[in-house]
Amino acid sequence: MMYYPILIVVLAVAGIYFSFKTGFIQLRLFRESLRAVMEKPDQKGQVSSFQALMVSTASRVGTGNIVGVSTAIVLGGPGAAFWMWVLAIVGSATAFIESTLAQIYKRRDKETGGCYGGPAYYIESALKNKTLASLFVVFLILTYGLGFNLLCSYNLQSTFSIYSFYNPKTTPMIIGAIIAIAVFISIVGGGKRMIRVTEVIVPFMGVAYIIVSLIVVIMNIGMFPEVIKLIFTDAFSGRSFAGGLAGSCLIYGIKRGLYSNEAGVGSAPNAAASAEVSHPVKQGLVQVLSVYIDTIVICSATAFMILVSGIPMKEELAGAPMVQESLRSVFGSFGPLFITIAMIMFAFTTLIGNLYYCETGLSYLNGNKKPGKTFMIGFYVVAAIIVFVGATMEMDAAWASADITMGLMALINIPCCVIMGGVAIKAAKDYEKQRKAGQEPVFHSKVVGLDSKDLDYWE
Repeated sequence: MMYYPILIVVLAVAGIYFSFKTGFIQLRLFRESLRAVMEKPDQKGQVSSFQALMVSTASRVGTGNIVGVSTAIVLGGPGAAFWMWVLAIVGSATAFIESTLAQIYKRRDKETGGCYGGPAYYIESALKNKTLASLFVVFLILTYGLGFNLLCSYNLQSTFSIYSFYNPKTTPMIIGAIIAIAVFISIVGGGKRMIRVTEVIVPFMGVAYIIVSLIVVIMNIGMFPEVIKLIFTDAFSGRSFAGGLAGSCLIYGIKRGLYSNEAGVGSAPNAAASAEVSHPVKQGLVQVLSVYIDTIVICSATAFMILVSGIPMKEELAGAPMVQESLRSVFGSFGPLFITIAMIMFAFTTLIGNLYYCETGLSYLNGNKKPGKTFMIGFYVVAAIIVFVGATMEMDAAWASADITMGLMALINIPCCVIMGGVAIKAAKDYEKQRKAGQEPVFHSKVVGLDSKDLDYWE
């Protein structure tokens, strides 16, 4: 992708800038993020911080944690894992800023009493640019409704390729049809049903995956020190760049890391804005935690499973098959079966989380009102068809579609966050000041230099 060098510079500069401006808040207030995630909303039926975390994590933690990491390591080298970690730590500062901004500029739904927001709303409110905000939403819908869902569906069906019953012509269509129907049934209930589905599945699948990966590492513990050394040496080796920058572990680490944790892309703020909290910074800290869960924990689990197993790196195994073979070396036939089950759960929640973002985007384009029931049913049908089509695509086409649309989202969102980031930084200082005074932080717009009349929710 020709724009990726530009995207990497934008990601790195923004992440480093926000890290220093906030005093590395993503590291300093890690314990505070654990406290914030447990806060309950004032009224029953409102979206809690934990539920918002689960929705954003459902989209972040998906097939990319298995297929994306495997592809990056097989094609880019073990050093790709290191660059994923770097992106997570630096990028989590950007995730903090974008989610805090989403909370500050969120709006109240007068019909339901809930709240909503995201990059489109802070771009429109702070920069007074509805055209740019609408363009961002169009890219968001293309990314999550089209690009990511095509890729997610492809990734899911690819896990069945190792089984004897797999027929390249018919099996992808059968799997695509099944997952399309299951997704359609789950999403016709709207956003609240999507939230309930992810709240149940995400914690279970994440814990199960981590436990299995720990068993693999423990069974090959003698290889672990060598694997750590290999990751760091490969990250800076000349060999990694020998084939050109586009094929290096740095590029694969950044691309697959960005696809996995989505820090700075502008997706998670849509979920972050829906949480009922007393101070915007609370949800900013919660979304930092989401990035860590995705990359530092679950992506690392995949990387370590692959590398400690000692399975030779073969390009034809890039993706789920490589992880399946790694687990087979420890668990026998149960290994590939577990990854198949994990991929089904990862893919399902990813698809649900992605379509939740699309629903918020459609509401924005419709004048902040959810489109009519007939339109939404039509949209859900199209979404199901896209899921079906994705299962029949080739890997390169699926990855390319997701890379392009996601990159365009980030190239709009990150510069906007840099321009208006000062507001989020002031909010962070106010939050820390109140915590040091022993108070439960409560947000007042005047503290960050904003007029309450300009803020729909906090007025």
